[in-house]
Amino acid sequence: MLRRALSVLLTVVCIGAAIGQSHRLGTRKPQPAGIAYWDLDRFYDTIPSLFYNDEDYTPGGRMHWTAARYARKVRHTAAVIDTMGLPIVALWGVENREVARDIAAACEGDYTFLHRTLNTLDGMDFALLYYGDLFFPSYVETGRRYLYVEGAFRHPDGEPLGLLLCSDARIVRWVLDDLRDERPGVRLVAAGRIELSAPTAYGLHDATARAAGKGRGNIRRRGGWTMRDRILVDTALHTRGGDVFARQFLLDPMRGTPLPTYDRRTYRGGYGYALPVFTYIE
Repeated sequence: MLRRALSVLLTVVCIGAAIGQSHRLGTRKPQPAGIAYWDLDRFYDTIPSLFYNDEDYTPGGRMHWTAARYARKVRHTAAVIDTMGLPIVALWGVENREVARDIAAACEGDYTFLHRTLNTLDGMDFALLYYGDLFFPSYVETGRRYLYVEGAFRHPDGEPLGLLLCSDARIVRWVLDDLRDERPGVRLVAAGRIELSAPTAYGLHDATARAAGKGRGNIRRRGGWTMRDRILVDTALHTRGGDVFARQFLLDPMRGTPLPTYDRRTYRGGYGYALPVFTYIE
């Protein structure tokens, strides 16, 4: 009888501990999720296009863009994405789905990718790499130099999150006006070339403003750093650590500037002339 009573007692204790642990896990605040934006600076494949002139970025073109140079840039890009370790990474300047697929496949992180053709004159598109168990896209819209992706965040039935990626600062305000009118219940994150003097007018705050105010930037211009690419986050969301992702291996060791793939027509073999920017949202 004593042995049976002890067995029952241990079972009750284990069940109670499991319930307590489950309760603690259930009430734990969700961890911040990182979002990055990176201009890859004309990431073409090596195959001539039928719809626009990309002749320079072919093996026989002015840039001598060979399969070996392409593979090197794929490895470099994937290595930076893995080093950042963020679950959502927006990329500007990929030529097509194949380039986006090769980048995602080269990453050690388990990324799903989304790509849409924008029909730009230079063939440049956006690609979105994301963890499929965190972001669940349900709506995609394309326009002149922008891509809008909307989906549930953290859970398939979670609150909608809209990601606006834009490479032309002149059209941002009109796209935001339309999105606020047409999709008022969506929490927005806008990333890319964005110049808004009053982002709060659109219900956004600049997550990279503090870093820019301290003199940091993601490109070098006229001898100084400039925050050309920014991330604006809905005021309904909390942010942490908006900044530039700067590591020594991304910089020219002699100049201290971002090491580009090409310096005009000279091949440098670097990562790109722009550094990624990032923030964390809760």
